[in-house]
Amino acid sequence: MASANHISKVAIVGAGGNVGRFLTEALLKTGNHDVTALTRADSQSKLPEGVKTKTVDYSKPETLVDALRGQEALVITISGRAPIKDIEEKLVRAAGEAGVTWILPNEWSPDSADDGIVKDVFLFGMKAATRKLIEELGKSSYVAVSCGFWYEYSLAIANNYGFDFANRHLNMYDDGQTKLCTTTWPQVVYINSFNVSQMDMLASAQRVTGTKEGDWKIEKHDSHERFDVSLKFFKEGKFKTEGFTNFLYSR
Repeated sequence: MASANHISKVAIVGAGGNVGRFLTEALLKTGNHDVTALTRADSQSKLPEGVKTKTVDYSKPETLVDALRGQEALVITISGRAPIKDIEEKLVRAAGEAGVTWILPNEWSPDSADDGIVKDVFLFGMKAATRKLIEELGKSSYVAVSCGFWYEYSLAIANNYGFDFANRHLNMYDDGQTKLCTTTWPQVVYINSFNVSQMDMLASAQRVTGTKEGDWKIEKHDSHERFDVSLKFFKEGKFKTEGFTNFLYSR
């Protein structure tokens, strides 16, 4: 009997999250994948219908190994505010011990293989470190997905792409014409859905809200200055939502 030409057994971390939910639903929809969500005992996340579950305890690595045995691929989607480095290292080591062939690490971001980005946005250095760990262990291979920022998530939060819809206010980087790579959640198969500038987003927002440019308060900011100020706050331990997002999105 011929072997299958695709991976069928997939374990996913974060199956109920913003990113993981869409990945899980897409895998289940094919009918070719047996998807298992790794969850903590105290997790309150609502998982997509049809996904299997295995409870793990990150303080007990053996539970991770047991949950991953027999899986062909491990997909990792972890919230940016979780202890990513510790969790992901444990998952990678457990996957290697369990014999998981492929790992999709917690990338889902701008290109962390770009040395300039990693140097400036040092948080992305964790992503490079995870890839290096997988290589050093030599037990699994990885697929790193660099998709830019998530469009729906970033557009909905004022400090990300700069749009405050409730107050019709836009913090614009430079002239707003710089194109950036961004991806929509339901279209993850495309990896990079499209390139768009803040001015493109403003034009779209005006069509949807029935407004004109004059209805919006637009503040222009030098992207380099905004990044430097955010970086200074970050290094001083002034970790606020606004400072954190400005640090990421102004780069």
